[in-house]
Amino acid sequence: MSKLPRSNKFFDVSDYGRPIAIVIANALKSTRATPIHLTISFIGAGLLAVACMVYGFHLAAAFFLILKSVLDAADGELARVKQTPSYIGRYFDSVSDFLLNAIFFLAIGYLTDSSILLCVFSFLGLQLQGTLYNYYYVIMRNKLDGDTTSRVIETHPPKAFPKESQKTVNLFFWLYTLLYGAFDRAIFLLDPNALKDKIVPKWFMTAVSFFGLGTQLLIISFMLVFGQIHYILPFFIYYSSFIVLFIAIRRSL
Repeated sequence: MSKLPRSNKFFDVSDYGRPIAIVIANALKSTRATPIHLTISFIGAGLLAVACMVYGFHLAAAFFLILKSVLDAADGELARVKQTPSYIGRYFDSVSDFLLNAIFFLAIGYLTDSSILLCVFSFLGLQLQGTLYNYYYVIMRNKLDGDTTSRVIETHPPKAFPKESQKTVNLFFWLYTLLYGAFDRAIFLLDPNALKDKIVPKWFMTAVSFFGLGTQLLIISFMLVFGQIHYILPFFIYYSSFIVLFIAIRRSL
């Protein structure tokens, strides 16, 4: 099942890896490979990106960051083509993204001799940006009967899908809540009416997709390749100012 009905799909700037992800998923459809295997693969790609950053191979680091984005899309695609939705896979994917993002920013902070406060604030900005994008996207999907594996408000563990362990779903849910709960609540408090107001237009979702993780990693990749690593952390702090702008636009629609 697609994330959205065809008529409601929008141009997602952060989803540039989707075409390759679809090819990967279709190639693995009849194999024993699972979405979890692809999630583990993108973790590996992310860690290789960090290693390349540390040793100064910034072009290679950019390659692995983009590969990570592609594989991040491929795990969900494989779940859809195999028709094996999974809450464990969904939470494992999100937890992996969170931890990798933290490692990316710590590595950049180490390489630029930045303060821990700069690392923390830029990381918080990155996460809030991604949360805003996901908030509007999940609302749209839920209202349009699209993919409902993700929920707008995560208050309790979902009922496990067949072949999933409820205990394992519960464990990953609480881990997800520990890492993302504060960000989800913060964005909800900033724009609670988005849940009951009309569906946002596609052009708005395209604009907000500049906050998607794929776009964020692409920005980091370009800055690494062009020797601007010292500006990455400040950039994501300033970039967060657009959160207020997007919320204001959404309220005016």
